This record gives sequence, structure tokens and C-alpha cells, in this order.
Amino acid sequence: MKRPAIPIAATVLVVAILGLLVYGITSRGTDTTLDDAVKSGQTPTAPGATLKRPNLDGTGATTLASLRGKIVVLNFWATWCVPCQDEAPVLQRAQQDLAKRGDGTVLGATYNDVASDSRGFIRTHHLTYPNVRDVGTDLARAYGTVALPETFVINARGKIVGMSRGQLNDRFLTEAIAKARASA
Repeated sequence: MKRPAIPIAATVLVVAILGLLVYGITSRGTDTTLDDAVKSGQTPTAPGATLKRPNLDGTGATTLASLRGKIVVLNFWATWCVPCQDEAPVLQRAQQDLAKRGDGTVLGATYNDVASDSRGFIRTHHLTYPNVRDVGTDLARAYGTVALPETFVINARGKIVGMSRGQLNDRFLTEAIAKARASA
């Protein structure tokens, strides 16, 4: 029995397109420079220190350089990210500890999010730490951020001492902040 040429051609075309898609995704790769450095025990300098990001509350702008001398827990998040919602209480507890000791802050950076939605998220989750809008995601790109949430713990000297690509937990954050305090 002779098979029709159109279904065979369509199958070959679909397989070719899927192959190209897989190749494109795998060959592009993710920038793991920071990941590799932190995993090997290094403390790379936090990138994007001079990038000025507008404060979500509309009161000006913030740079990481302006926070030098303090521990910074930099968290990239968005309202549409369910793990971001789940980790908000963990970040708020860290903020309370950092504020109580006076040695640092959590700094949220919204990622492709509508400002009014972000402000609503902050109210809903009773967040007291500062947040900036990463307009154009320039800051996120400097950290190799491609998925949310992602968190980077930066010591008072501006060095990354811990990072979490994905939803964080109390244990990770407590240990990373302790490491930041010890390395100051």
C-alpha cells in the first residue's frame, strides 16, 4: 500500500522544526558565570552596581552602589509568579531581622510587571522593604536572571555570598545572611 506524500512530508517538517527548536534552546545556554563562581566558594562582585532603577513607590531611584556598606538581599520577582508569592513572607522576615540589626535590607526588583500590580502585591503581602522597577530588565540580565524568583545575597563589600535560582526558604536565607555578616 502506497502512503500519501503529504502526511509524511508534514511529519518530517514537524520533526525538523522541533529539532531546530531544541538545538536553539540548548545551544543558547544560560550565563552561569555567577553560579559557577559562588558554587566554587568565590564571592564575585555584584554586577549592575551603578544601574539606577526607579523606586516602585515613586520617590526617586536606587542603585546597589548606594547600599554599599550594608547587606543586600536582592530579589527579582513579579506578581504573576506563584513562587514569588509563596516566598514573600520569608523575605519579609529577613527584612525585619536586617532592619532590627541595622545591617542591611531586602531589595525587591520587579521583573516585567505592571507597577500598579506590583504595588498591590506589596500591600497584600505587607512588605516593608524597598522595591525598584527593573525597567527593561537590565539589572536582571546583569545577574543572568531568566526565570523567577531569583535571589542574590550581597555582603557589605558588594560581593555575592549566596544565591537562589528558584523559590528560597528560611534556611537558605538565614545561612546566606549569616555568611554575609561573617564576610563583612
